[in-house]
Order: sequence, then structure tokens, then C-alpha cells
Amino acid sequence: MADQTDLRQDLLRRVNARRAAVEAFLRERRPRIRRRVTATLVLTSLSAVLTAGPGIGGTGFTETVNGALDLGGSSDVWRPLCLLALLVSLCATVLTAIDKANNSAAELSAVEAADAELEGLATLLEFGHLSVEDGAKLYQQYVTKIPFVDDAPPVARPG
Repeated sequence: MADQTDLRQDLLRRVNARRAAVEAFLRERRPRIRRRVTATLVLTSLSAVLTAGPGIGGTGFTETVNGALDLGGSSDVWRPLCLLALLVSLCATVLTAIDKANNSAAELSAVEAADAELEGLATLLEFGHLSVEDGAKLYQQYVTKIPFVDDAPPVARPG
């Protein structure tokens, strides 16, 4: 029975170490992904604003802006606005492409789900409601879903 208890404790340490690695991954990646999503939303909105003025206001808008900025002609208003809209839209497109290439949303969801599964596994092991063999199988299933999360430093084993 002591061997089973030692195995249970070892597996529980592994689960907790993996959860620590998962939580470190989430602490690092969540803010980065949120910033990228926020920047994309701001840039796409700004692009819409830059094109909405001339699009909705027409020549009245361009004449007003031209008078306020003293650009020389109403056509001189269109060029900088279109150039800015192009640059802002291009930046938003690049950020969107980066997000799709990295598959950030799916990756984040997989890690969050694995964290919840590992937490449940730790609880079942801690209270003895799961055999060590079944716990080891579940642990293997959960960690294979997140191969991109680095392992935590090795857990010190009792001597």
C-alpha cells in the first residue's frame, strides 16, 4: 500500500508541476494575445473612421478639413486620409494574419481546457477517488493536447 501511496504522490507532483507550467504559459501569452486583438480592433476602427469622413461628408467634409488645415485644395485632403487609411488597414491585416498563423485563439483555448482537466485530475488523485493507473492515463491524454507548452522543471523526487 505504501508503494501505491508513493506512486499517487509522485503522479500528483507531476500533475501540479505541469499545471504550474500551464499557468506560466497562460500568464505569458494571455496578455500578448489580448494586446494583439485590441490593436487589431483599434486599427480596423481607425481605418473605418479615416474613410468615413470623406465617404459620408463628401466635398463638404473635404472643404472643411482643407479650410481648417490650409492644405491648398480639397483634393489634397483625400490623399493623406487615403494613405493613412491604407497604412492603418495594412497594419490591421498583418496583425490578423499573424494571429491566424499562430492559431492563438485555439491554442489559448486548448491550454485553458487542459488546465481545468489537470486541476480536476489533481483533485481526484488528492482525495483518492481515482486509481493511479487511471490517473496516469488521464494525465497522458491531457498533456498530449498541449505539446507546445514547455514542461516545468523536473520535480524533485524523494530519496
